[in-house]
Amino acid sequence: MQLTAILESERLRLVASTEAHLLTELNAPEQLGAMLGAVVSNAWPSGEYDRDAMEFFLARLQEGGPTAVGWYGWYALGKEEGGGLALLGAGGFFGPPGAEGDVEIGYSVLPEWQGRGYASETVRLLVDHAFSFDTVRRVVAHTAEGNAASIKVLARCGFIAAGAGTEPGTLRFERHRGTS
Repeated sequence: MQLTAILESERLRLVASTEAHLLTELNAPEQLGAMLGAVVSNAWPSGEYDRDAMEFFLARLQEGGPTAVGWYGWYALGKEEGGGLALLGAGGFFGPPGAEGDVEIGYSVLPEWQGRGYASETVRLLVDHAFSFDTVRRVVAHTAEGNAASIKVLARCGFIAAGAGTEPGTLRFERHRGTS
């Protein structure tokens, strides 16, 4: 089953990345805005969403075909005052649910858009969408121990601390189906 390609809230639109999006980002990034119908900041890409992440997502989409769309990257588009859209961040999953029903998310927001609730809104949309699939029982996130803003986002979105992360200096957070 393919995930829905667009998720929306009042202020935000998430667009699932496709092979075409990623090839454009990697080879002709100046064309990404036209593909998304959004203004793209010169500061793009954001956070840990870098060339390595793009290449990882592209390889997974190429391996998984159309059913993999939505289980990897999502572009976060914010609605501007004039009615247009701006690419403000990224979020997504590290793949479809594993055998135990776990998915892991990541997210980032460009500095010029931070502090306005967009990271929390992105996480909520992704978590709600993940739980719309019966196969997902838990959403996991990792963040740096010193990233207070990310820890606050996860707490606001119903995640609980679950110990040390998989990488040194990181913490693991979890949100289980049926909790808010």
